[in-house]
Amino acid sequence: MRPVTYLGHGVGLRRPHWEALFATPQRVDFVELLVDNALGRGGRTRGVVERARDTWPTVLHGVALSIGGPDPLDLDYLDRVAELAHAAGARWYTDHLCWSSGFGVEYHDLPDLKALGSQAPLVIDFSSHVASRSFDWSKIGVAFGGAQKNLGPAGLTLVVVREDLLGKAMKHCPSAFNYKMVADNGSMYNTPPTYSIYMAGLVFKWLKAQSENGVTGVAAMELRNMAKAKLLYDCIDQSQLYENRVEQAFRSRMNVPFYLRDESRNDAFLAGAKARGLLQLKGHKSVGGMRASIYNAIPLEGVQALVSYLKDFEATQA
Repeated sequence: MRPVTYLGHGVGLRRPHWEALFATPQRVDFVELLVDNALGRGGRTRGVVERARDTWPTVLHGVALSIGGPDPLDLDYLDRVAELAHAAGARWYTDHLCWSSGFGVEYHDLPDLKALGSQAPLVIDFSSHVASRSFDWSKIGVAFGGAQKNLGPAGLTLVVVREDLLGKAMKHCPSAFNYKMVADNGSMYNTPPTYSIYMAGLVFKWLKAQSENGVTGVAAMELRNMAKAKLLYDCIDQSQLYENRVEQAFRSRMNVPFYLRDESRNDAFLAGAKARGLLQLKGHKSVGGMRASIYNAIPLEGVQALVSYLKDFEATQA
C-alpha cells in the first residue's frame, strides 16, 4: 500500500449516484468507494469500480472489518477487500477501529498498521482510557480525548501529535485546529481555559504521586484499575443473578455494564444501591441494565462497597 498523501476534496460514490456521476463527470480530486457496495468480482459492479479508477483517483472506506472489536477478523472478507483495493487502484483504505468502552468493550492492544502494510498514522480517541493505562506510543500518530473522565473538568481536551505529523494541515483547516500553530504557540494560540488547565495540572501531580507495587504514575494506576475491574467482574461472573455480556478478552476496565437476569428487579436494585450511597448505576440509555463507571477517581474501597452490595442484594432475592 502506498504512503498516504493529501488528495484534496473528494466525493463518496454511492450506488444511487453511479449513473449520474459518470454521465457528467465532476471535477473532484478523488472519489470514495464504499467497500460493501463494490465487492462484486464481475458484472456491473466491477465495471463501475474500473471506470471510477480510470476517471479519478480512488480510495476505499469499509464498515465491516471492525478492527479491534470483540469478533475475530474475517480473513476471507479481508482477502476480498485486498483484491478490491488492487482492482480499484485505491490510494488508501479506511475502516472503523472499534476501541470504545461505551458498551463495556475495550480494545487492549493497538493494531500495528505498519505490520499490516499501511503507512497511515493511527489516530485514537482515548477519552475513556487516558491516564488509566500505558500505551505503546510507537504505534500512535495522533491521540485525542476529553479530560472529563480521568483528567479534569468537562470541556477541556487533550491532543497528542507525533512531531513528524505537524505542519500537514489542509488549506481549509481552521487555525485553532492547525496543530503546528497550536504547538508553536505553546497551546495558547487562542485563549486557554485556565481554570480547567489548572485543575488538570492538579490531577497530573496527583497521578505522578500514585504508587502501587513498586511502580508510580500511570503504571500504578493501571495496576490499580486492573485490580478493581477483576474484583467486580469476578463477582458478576460468579453470580446467579447478574451477568456481563462482553467477551472476557474485550472487557472494559473503566465501564462495567451488567444486567439482572430478572429485569423486573431493576428498580429494587437501584433503590437499595441508593440507600447504601451507591449512585448513578443505571445503565446507559442505549444499552440498558446497569453500569458501574470505575474511572481513576474511584478507589478500590468504592468497588469493594459495590461488590458487597451486589452480594447482599442477591442474597435477599434467593
